[in-house]
Amino acid sequence: MKRIGFVGTLLTLGVLSGCATHQGGESLEAAREAFQKVKEDPDVLRVAPKDVIRAGESLARADRLSSYWGSGDDVEHYAYLSRRYSEIATQHTALKLNEERRAKLELERARLQLALREARLLNVQEQGRWLEEQIVSLSTGDENRGLVMTLGGVLFDAGKAELKPAASRTILKLVQFLQLNPQRILRIEGYTDSTGERQDNLILSRERAQAVADALIDLGIDPKRIQVEGYGPDFPVADNASSRGRALNRRVEIVFSDEQGQLGAARR
Repeated sequence: MKRIGFVGTLLTLGVLSGCATHQGGESLEAAREAFQKVKEDPDVLRVAPKDVIRAGESLARADRLSSYWGSGDDVEHYAYLSRRYSEIATQHTALKLNEERRAKLELERARLQLALREARLLNVQEQGRWLEEQIVSLSTGDENRGLVMTLGGVLFDAGKAELKPAASRTILKLVQFLQLNPQRILRIEGYTDSTGERQDNLILSRERAQAVADALIDLGIDPKRIQVEGYGPDFPVADNASSRGRALNRRVEIVFSDEQGQLGAARR
């Protein structure tokens, strides 16, 4: 019932803000745009509902003053208040989401560290042979690039760069393999499908590769042993015309050096 009442309040404020028969200037239009943005954002509605309601109330008052009896200063005042409430709602939401993300990462890091400590209890030689087999079984050979392990899009939510819990097992294998093979270095390459803007995809692909690198570094791997590249939609492994092909193209590839630490040249 509370949710319905809150949504109803927003709808009412939205109707009032659209009833003005006269334009209230740039300040009023900016307030309308800011309010429209926050009231359609589910994260903002969850974290800062009171600020959104205040933004809508101030905007409705500015609209009424603009339409009927208010002075220009009054309109500017309430438009400013509405815009500030929208900004505050956005800021509060960003802070809350960052706190939630940090808490989630801390829990995941603690869990990975515990699992790593438990894994160290295994016989080192047996562990080394087992890991070598695991890494090879998950990888393919490329005559130009060497041993390449592909991590599919299942490790990330759509459009996100945070590693999902499903990545933990693979990350642990990589950490242990690198600990047992200190001469090896690796390059982590991120890729996307062709959906969306190219620049956004380049950024997302590098952020995903960096997320894998950060997880390895958090668990003790020297950053100097890791290179990170983001190639966006370049170098697809399947046709982007199908959903299956796009899923295959959304990936992170781990390129291992040889046993002497020689890593093949990055793609260009």
